[in-house]
Amino acid sequence: MAGSTWRLALRIARRDARRAKGRSALVVAMIALPILGATAADLALRSGTVSAEEQLERDLGQSDASFEWVDSSPVAQNGKGDWTFLEDGDESVDGETATDEAVTWETSDELVELAAPVLPSGSTVVYQRSDYLRASTAHGVADIELVETEADAPITEGMRTLLDGRYPEAAGETAVTSAFLDESGLAVGDELTVNDWGEPVDEGTPLTIVGEYEIPLALDSNQLVVLPDSVLLESSYQYAQLLVSAPDGTDIDWAAVRAANEHGFVVLSRAVLADPPAASELAPEARDLEWGGGVDEAVVAVAVVAVSLIVLEICLLAGPAFAVSARRSRRQLGLVGANGGDRRHLRAIMLASGVVLGAVAAVVGLVGGVLLVLLTKPWLEGQLGQRFGAWEVRPLELAAIAALAVLIGLLAAVIPAFNAARSSVLASLTGRRGVRRGSRVLPLVGASALVLGTSLALLGGLLMANTVAVAAGAVIAELGLVALTPALVGAFGRLARWLPLTARMALRDAARNRGRTAPAVAAVLAAVAGAVAVATVLVSDNAQQRAGYEARLPANTAVLTAYDVSVGDQVEQARSTVTRELQGAERFDLAVPLPAPGECREFEIPDAGGETESFCGQVVPFPATGLDCPAYTAEGAGLTVEERREALAGPPCTGFYWMDNWTNDVLVVEPATLAAMGVTDPAAREALADGEALVAHPDYLDADGLLTLGLFTSPIAEFNDAEIPLSPPARELTVPGRVLTSDLPMPAVLLSPEAAEGLGLALADSGSLYRMDEPPSGAVQQAVDAEMERLGGTLSFYAEEGFEERNSLALLILAAVALVVTIGAAGIATGLAQADAEADLATLSAVGATPRMRRTLAGLQCGLIAFMGVLLGAVSGLVPALGLRLTEHRSSLDWWQPLWDAGEISTPRPELFIELPWATFAQLLIVVPLVAWLLATLLTRSRVPLARRAG
Repeated sequence: MAGSTWRLALRIARRDARRAKGRSALVVAMIALPILGATAADLALRSGTVSAEEQLERDLGQSDASFEWVDSSPVAQNGKGDWTFLEDGDESVDGETATDEAVTWETSDELVELAAPVLPSGSTVVYQRSDYLRASTAHGVADIELVETEADAPITEGMRTLLDGRYPEAAGETAVTSAFLDESGLAVGDELTVNDWGEPVDEGTPLTIVGEYEIPLALDSNQLVVLPDSVLLESSYQYAQLLVSAPDGTDIDWAAVRAANEHGFVVLSRAVLADPPAASELAPEARDLEWGGGVDEAVVAVAVVAVSLIVLEICLLAGPAFAVSARRSRRQLGLVGANGGDRRHLRAIMLASGVVLGAVAAVVGLVGGVLLVLLTKPWLEGQLGQRFGAWEVRPLELAAIAALAVLIGLLAAVIPAFNAARSSVLASLTGRRGVRRGSRVLPLVGASALVLGTSLALLGGLLMANTVAVAAGAVIAELGLVALTPALVGAFGRLARWLPLTARMALRDAARNRGRTAPAVAAVLAAVAGAVAVATVLVSDNAQQRAGYEARLPANTAVLTAYDVSVGDQVEQARSTVTRELQGAERFDLAVPLPAPGECREFEIPDAGGETESFCGQVVPFPATGLDCPAYTAEGAGLTVEERREALAGPPCTGFYWMDNWTNDVLVVEPATLAAMGVTDPAAREALADGEALVAHPDYLDADGLLTLGLFTSPIAEFNDAEIPLSPPARELTVPGRVLTSDLPMPAVLLSPEAAEGLGLALADSGSLYRMDEPPSGAVQQAVDAEMERLGGTLSFYAEEGFEERNSLALLILAAVALVVTIGAAGIATGLAQADAEADLATLSAVGATPRMRRTLAGLQCGLIAFMGVLLGAVSGLVPALGLRLTEHRSSLDWWQPLWDAGEISTPRPELFIELPWATFAQLLIVVPLVAWLLATLLTRSRVPLARRAG
C-alpha cells in the first residue's frame, strides 16, 4: 500500500513540476547551487591532490631513488626521507662509531665517485645541484634558484615540462621557468647574467635563454636550469642529490638506504616507500621524526558549522517555494482529499515534490560541478601553485552529494507537507486560507537559544580559548535568531503605520505572510552573518597588525646606507643612481663619526693564517648603566620583577641597530634632517644645533646628563650579547646629551656635524635620506637593487611604504557574495509573494491602482526583505567574530602572563583588538537593499492580468 502511495505521489509531483516550470526551476537552482559547489570542491580536491605515485614522479622523475648529499657525517632517517644527524657516540650500521672526518667534493664527478660505494652496480645516475642566486632582468635583478642537471635526461621525465625551445646543451645556455619570464620581462633568446649575492651583476656568469619550462610541483618558482658544473663551481653551497635508476631486478631497499646514511646521504626510495621499515629498524633519532596525523578539532568544527548553515540556508529559501507550491496546488490536494485521500497521501504528494526536485537538482549540480572544474582548472592550478594529478572521480562521494540534494529537497518540503495535510478539504476547494496565529513558544525558544549561544561563544572565547565552543555557540545563537525571525518580522510590520501607502502595503504584506517572508529573511540573515563575521575578524586582525607594525622610517621616506665606511666612492655612485631614479625626492646626507684622522688600515685577523681586514675605526656609545645586561648577570638574581623588566628594555639587553646596520649606532646629521627622520620636537632640533647629542634611551646618560663615547682605532675583539664592545676603547669622550623621544626607531646617538668636529672626530660618508611624494615603483626598486649588486653588496636601500592594508580583496569578495545571496533571497521571496498575491494585485488593479504600483510594491517588498535580513545578519555575525577575537586574545594572554609575572619579558600586555567593518556594514545595510529594490522594480511587469473569481 505504501509503495503504491509513493508511486502515485511521485507521478503527481513530476507532473506538477513540469506544469509549473518557473517555480520548479527556481527550487532546482537553489538546491543545485550548493551541490554544484560541493561537487566541484570534491573533484578539485581529489584531482588537485596528487597521488603518492604522481608525487614520486614529480620528485624523482623516472628514477628509483634520490641520494641527497647532506654532510660527511652519518645521518639517521626514516622511510619518508626525514632525517637528522646521529648523536656523538652512536654506532653505525656496521657497529663502528660515527667519526667527524670531513669529506668534501666540488664537481659532479667527485660527488658521483663519493656515492659509488653505496650505489647499485650498473646504475644510471643524474647529478642535480641547486643554489639560490640572483639573475639580471629587464628591470634590474631578481632572486632565482639555479639548478645544475641534465634536464633532458630520460630519468628526469616528469620533474619538468618543456613548453618552448629546448633544454641547455652547452655551457652558457639555460632554460627558465615561465614564472621567471613573466616576472623578469625576458623571453626565449634573450641573455641574462647570474651572480651570487653581493656580487656585481655585470661580473656574473652570462647565459642565453634557450628554452621555457614549468615545474608541475611549483608553477610559481623562479628557476633556471643549466648543465652540471657550468655555474656553481665557485659556490660554497654543498647541497646536491643524485637521481639513481638501478638495473632491472635491483631494488634500493632499506639496507641500501642505511648504508648510504653512513656516507652522509639521505635517500628517498620508491621501494622503501612501498615497503617502509618497521619502527624497530629505525635509529632512535629517526623514530622521533615520525609525525602523527592528528585531526584539527577546530577545523572539523568550522566545517560542520559551515555545512550546517549551508543546508539551513537552502532549506530556508526552498521552504517558502514549496509552501507557495502547496498553496497553488490546494485545489488539487483538495480533490485528492475529496476522493478518499487522507493526510498520509497529501503529505506524500508534497514530500514527493521535494524528492523529485531534489533529484533533478542533484543531476544539475553534479554535471555543473564537473563542468565548473573543467573550465576553471587552469585558474585553480595557478592558485594551488601546482598542476593537477590524474582526474579522480569517486562515485561514492558523488553519490553522497547527490543524496544530500535529495535530502535538502525533502527537508525543505517537510513543513509545507504537514501544513498542507492539516488543511480541511473544504478550505482547499474554496481557496479560503483561514487565519493562523503565530506560535508563542517559538519566540521564547529562539530568545533562549540566542542568549545561550551568545554566552557560550563569548565565554568560550574569553575563558576557555576554545574555538569549538565559539563555533557551537555561534550556530546556536544563529538558530535562535532564525527562530525569532517570524516574531521580529511581525515587529517590523508595526512600523508600517508611519510609512507611505505603497511601503505600508509592502511591509504589512510581509508581516501578514510570515510563512514565506521569515524564511527568506532568515536566509539573508545566514548569508550576511557569515560575511559580517569574516569581515569583522579580518578588519580586527588588520587593526592588530597595523598597531603592531613598526615603521622604520616616516611613510614615503627612503634611506641609502653603507655597511662599510671605507666605500665612500661607492656611496656617491649609488647616491647618484638613487637620486636619478627617485626624481624630485628631497635628499638629506648622512655621515658616521670616526676617530681622527679617519684613515682605514689593514689589520691581521686572529687565527686566520695571516689574512687581513680593513678597519677605519669606530665610535661606540656606552650605556651609563654598564655593558652587561643586568637581567642575565649573577647580580640579576637579586633584582625584583619590576627591576628585571626595566633592565630588559635597556640598551645592554636590547642593543640598537638602526636600519639593521651596526655602523649607524652614532650618526651625524644636520638639524634639518630630523624632520625627515620623523622627529617633530622643536626642542630636539635646537639641542642638536647647540651641540648636544640626542640619545635614543635614557640609560646612555649618566646622572650629570653626559654621554660617553668610546673611540676604537683597532678591530673590536669581544662583544656582549647586545653587540656592545667589551674590549677597552683607545680613548673616551663625553658630550652633553638629551633623550630623544620618537615613535620611530632612531640611531642610538645623533650628533650635528659641528659637534662631531668639536670633539675632534672625522666624518665618513654613510648615505642619504630621501623624502618622496609617493613610494618607489617596482621597476625603480629593481633598478636600485641592480646598482647595489653592481657595487658589490656593501650598500642597502630601503623605502618605507607604511603598513599595507591586506584583506581588502577578501572583503570585496565577501561583500559581493553577500550582495548576490541577499538579492537572490530577497528576489525569491518577492517572486513568491507576487505568485501568492496575484489575486490581491488583481483586486488592487480593479479598484483603480495604477500599473506602476505593481512594480513599486514588488521593489519595496524586495528591498524591505533585504534590509530586515541584512540588519539581523549584521547583529548575528558579530557573535562568532567577537568569540574568535576573544579566543585569540585569551591565547596571547596565556602566553604573556607567566613570562610577565616572572620578569622574563618587558613587552606590554597584549591588547584586545576588535574593530567593526563599517564599510561592509554600509555596503550591506544601504547598498544591498537599494540594489535589491531597483532590480525588483525594473524586472517586474507593470500590467496585471485579471484572474478569474474563485468558486
